[in-house]
Amino acid sequence: MLENKGSITAKICAFARAHHSYYNRDKIFDDYLAFDLLGDDEYEHMKALTKQRFSRITNQREELQQLNHFMEEYISPIPLSRICYTERKLLEFTKEHGSCQYVICGAGLDTFAFRNDNPSIEIFELDHPLTQKHKIERIKSLRWKIPENVHFVPIDFLNQRIDETLLEAGFVSDKKTFFGILGVSYYLSLDTLRDTFLSASNISSPGSLIVFDYPDDNSWKNDIGSTRIKKIKALTEELGEKMTDGFDYHDLEKALRSSEYEIVDYQSPKKIQEHYFRNRKDNLRAFENVHFITAELAK
Repeated sequence: MLENKGSITAKICAFARAHHSYYNRDKIFDDYLAFDLLGDDEYEHMKALTKQRFSRITNQREELQQLNHFMEEYISPIPLSRICYTERKLLEFTKEHGSCQYVICGAGLDTFAFRNDNPSIEIFELDHPLTQKHKIERIKSLRWKIPENVHFVPIDFLNQRIDETLLEAGFVSDKKTFFGILGVSYYLSLDTLRDTFLSASNISSPGSLIVFDYPDDNSWKNDIGSTRIKKIKALTEELGEKMTDGFDYHDLEKALRSSEYEIVDYQSPKKIQEHYFRNRKDNLRAFENVHFITAELAK
């Protein structure tokens, strides 16, 4: 089972998407609802947390420049590129299969349910009850109407099974399903991630997909790992969320195969740079040790 992911991570990711949508003209991914869902107070709180990480500045213009640089260097590249990758894969999946289910594990402040205009996608948002309670309260305060095809499914990842919880929430096993597991593997062991794949496999029909991002096992080595991801690890630990040691591609491939998944698309850091960050004039670039995988359940 997935471990509980605190709401701070969800808010930081939403802050990154909101900041990028507002300040960047050349957008990797435009989450135009992220600021509204996060809220002005939380946006300013996340901004203050971020400002603590760079040096003291003397005026507002310099402050914005420093903030933008810090966000582009350390915070934004991973959440922006992985959500863009995932939703493009989801679009391809829905074009191929039509009606389907989209399960967002550790949904946090994801806004897809309110940006989506395809009612044939049945959306299941899984997250810890406290994180989900906060999100629903924000939705109510914004007076957003929750679409009929959206299901908020509270789950204590430490004590409940994903497959059992989804089935109780109306999940249909013989319907094609797309699982998105973003920003989660960084905090899990290989055994726990394998259990997650198995839970998805247990209730999914053949041809269903699972998409996730992960740090490789070179990430934390002094002579190989990038300075950026080490800094991200240190920052998340300061906020109470300790990252694990990363993964070897072949170990993940074996873990997926044990749950009858086959890798159908792999995005190395080099490919992520080419697809999402090529020829940019700002400081946004792919993280050197972060990878994306799409795997398909055997037909």
